[in-house]
Amino acid sequence: MAPIDLCRLLTGLVLLLLAAHLTGRLFARFRQPSVIGEIVGGLFLGPTLLGQLLPQVQHWIFPKQGPVATGLELMYQLGMLLLMFLAGCEMRAVFSRKDSRTVGVIAVVGMAAPFAFGLLAVRAVDTSDLIGPAGSTTALTLVIACSIAITSIPVISRIMLDLGVIRTAFARVVLSVAVLEDIVLNVVLSVAVGMVASSRQGRFGLASELGIESANASAAYHSVASVAFLGLVALAGLLFRRRRGKADGHHPLGQVAVRVSAVLAAAAVCIYLGVAPMYGAFVIGLMSSLDRDASTSGSIQAVGGFARGFFIPVYFAVVGLKLNLVHDFDFGFTAAFLAVACVVKAVSVYAGARLTKRPVPESVNLAIAMNARGGPGIVLATVALDAGIISASLFTTLVLTAVITSLLAGWWLERAIAQGTLSRDTDLAPTPQHVQRPLDAAVS
Repeated sequence: MAPIDLCRLLTGLVLLLLAAHLTGRLFARFRQPSVIGEIVGGLFLGPTLLGQLLPQVQHWIFPKQGPVATGLELMYQLGMLLLMFLAGCEMRAVFSRKDSRTVGVIAVVGMAAPFAFGLLAVRAVDTSDLIGPAGSTTALTLVIACSIAITSIPVISRIMLDLGVIRTAFARVVLSVAVLEDIVLNVVLSVAVGMVASSRQGRFGLASELGIESANASAAYHSVASVAFLGLVALAGLLFRRRRGKADGHHPLGQVAVRVSAVLAAAAVCIYLGVAPMYGAFVIGLMSSLDRDASTSGSIQAVGGFARGFFIPVYFAVVGLKLNLVHDFDFGFTAAFLAVACVVKAVSVYAGARLTKRPVPESVNLAIAMNARGGPGIVLATVALDAGIISASLFTTLVLTAVITSLLAGWWLERAIAQGTLSRDTDLAPTPQHVQRPLDAAVS
């Protein structure tokens, strides 16, 4: 890399970090998800603001091609991998076996109904302005269905922490359902990305070597590959824990370098399989969550500390950098999509809650809380954009939907507390460490 390119790259990283942390803290001060502030920080540096005021400066610091763009893309991809790893690490911490019937019914109804609606809705609308350069209507359909059904664990966790309801039965239900949704929808997203990966990465990967080309065969292959990868990693993790149990309880996997290497290796294997690399990082985190002793927790906290300080803020700032509200924002479509997604998700969750005989006020609160799409919704949008599944216009809509639904969830729950339909947990004992961890997650 030439000295001038290195200078431009370092300048861009410094600006992105400063913008992300400053705006993130400003949003947190006003009890709003800091992830939204980090995106806004990147938005200020992108074509929406800086590009309009000083277009030559914006293009010099953040070019769309060349070594500087490649360097920023690498930081962006590493941030997404570490974000998904940390999200996977929190799965066990937020899941509870209590209220299992409520969790099961709401998870099925609240996820299946919106997902099915998304599958059917795509057939009823013109997708010419929504589909990306990959040209896969099937992959587009899966992404839109996921965007309607998804719920954010970290953002809603942070909202409930700020409001003092994180230790209530209400919070247990919300987080437990969100855990199940995220696992299933990550598999679906991985299949969607895999279906278009072979056409965009040439003749590389197992699918190309097996000669899989038709849409149906590709969907079947990537479904099997995603589930098989999860099963193999789970089996490897089980064998490792049994072997370590017979040893002295200490193993190099507890070290930061080896844990990060596992994340990168899993992502590389997923790329070869034609599966989304972020899925590999998520699965490694998921397996790590099942083995949280003192040694593993220490290494995960070390990875999370640096990732939250550098890579993940850069990732969300780059998301804002990619947004162009001047040219890619369709107000009418965004408003319609936001309204439909919120109504379908809310009605489905409300129906699931009422089927388990939850009171009406609690059912309404659950319906609004689980509309927060937050970090997972943003990851969904960025992965789909990078894979060429969706257009820049739909990317903008999905990111804004994630942001607005997160803000609405916080406002509604604060209102519910004021009206007495949602109780605080201030009279309970101090929060255990295993409950606090999700609240410090990267996308809180």
